[in-house]
Amino acid sequence: MSSNPVAETVSSLMPRAKEELTALVAFKSVADFDQFPRSESFGAANWIASALRAEGFQDVDLLDTPDGTQSVYGYLPGPEGAKTVLLYAHYDVQPPLDEAAWATPPFELTERDGRWYGRGAADCKGGVLMHLLALRALKAHGGVPVHVKFIAEGSEEQGTGGLERYAEQHPELLAADTIVIGDAGNFRVGLPTVTSTLRGMTLVRVKVDTLEGNLHSGQFGGAAPDALAALIRVLDSLRAEDGSTTVDGLASDSAWEGLAYDEEQFRRDARVLDGVELIGSGSVADRIWARPAVTVLGIDCPPVVGATPSVQASARALVSLRVPPGVDACEATKLLQAHLEARTPWGARVAVEQIGQGQAFRADTTSPAYQAMADAMAVAYPGEEMQYAGQGGSIPLCNTLAALYPRAEILLIGLSEPEAQIHAVNESVSPEELERLSVAEALFLRNYAAG
Repeated sequence: MSSNPVAETVSSLMPRAKEELTALVAFKSVADFDQFPRSESFGAANWIASALRAEGFQDVDLLDTPDGTQSVYGYLPGPEGAKTVLLYAHYDVQPPLDEAAWATPPFELTERDGRWYGRGAADCKGGVLMHLLALRALKAHGGVPVHVKFIAEGSEEQGTGGLERYAEQHPELLAADTIVIGDAGNFRVGLPTVTSTLRGMTLVRVKVDTLEGNLHSGQFGGAAPDALAALIRVLDSLRAEDGSTTVDGLASDSAWEGLAYDEEQFRRDARVLDGVELIGSGSVADRIWARPAVTVLGIDCPPVVGATPSVQASARALVSLRVPPGVDACEATKLLQAHLEARTPWGARVAVEQIGQGQAFRADTTSPAYQAMADAMAVAYPGEEMQYAGQGGSIPLCNTLAALYPRAEILLIGLSEPEAQIHAVNESVSPEELERLSVAEALFLRNYAAG
């Protein structure tokens, strides 16, 4: 990174940032209180609240959101007449999955091969530190030139919509001229990227019933309808022969216009096994950013160990459908439900229950804030030009904020580049990315204030 006072200050703050991220990662803040203690999430929320107070934030509060979690809010006043910028991150994390598969304990930040490993290190506790580092650097060089609102969500990974509902009930709270969502990531390490689109999603639970109870497979198998087999058949109907998503009535031929995603690079990023084909048609970018994608997240059925010779009377699955910008998530939910009901074989009884939903998002990349960010990233990443990419994941809050504040400019940046392996075992963050993006955010705030 070229010599720059802000960059030098951020560099000097990195050891402290590592200590703070270590403390924050240590909280097992999974917002599923059937699996993890509520006290862990509340502990992380209080840690962030204390950090904000230490930076001079006013009106710091733990907001009790309708889903039973807490979001952390704070306000840092800037110069009179300055613009207002909302900085967003979330402190809740995905479950660690198989802890034995982690090379080091998931809730202990561990440095290895130049990266910091731990659940939430990139997604998105690192985002909290990114915002703090940017503000600290500005305070060391003339002060923060904008009014800052800070919000750290407590249940983003669960998709339960607590902060969305709270924002709708208190529309003045998060109002801002520009919103920086720190929950995305660069296309690859070292390539500055803003995420310009997000796929929406719908999540449904489908249950198939065929019998009053399980039956002996020797006595009744061959004529008695097997609920698990019926469920497998209806789930298989959601994919074409090449693996493309096929939901009756849902278009799946859109094309992505923007940054290309090399197929071999995608195979490496996704860790596809040798000899295994990618699914779908079109370019990789088409498939993951511009088209719908169905995923069977789980199936309730007997495990292989301990299974008995029985015809299954009932079976159910959790199905996720990602939808691209331009597709209404509510309509996609109706189409998915109709498809599942129509494709269930043998007259089996089927029930489809919606569990979650979020609309897709498309940013206005022609706004002044994007130019301010491009100029900032050119300094933070010398020799690199800011790129625009899509993201297959969903951040439903983006649409809530866009609806509440239609004039606000929304930018998505963050630490979740492919090597971070978010949501998987051995999640990690690149400290170099944390440093550079903190510099970029600080310079963005300065550029935006002067624009």
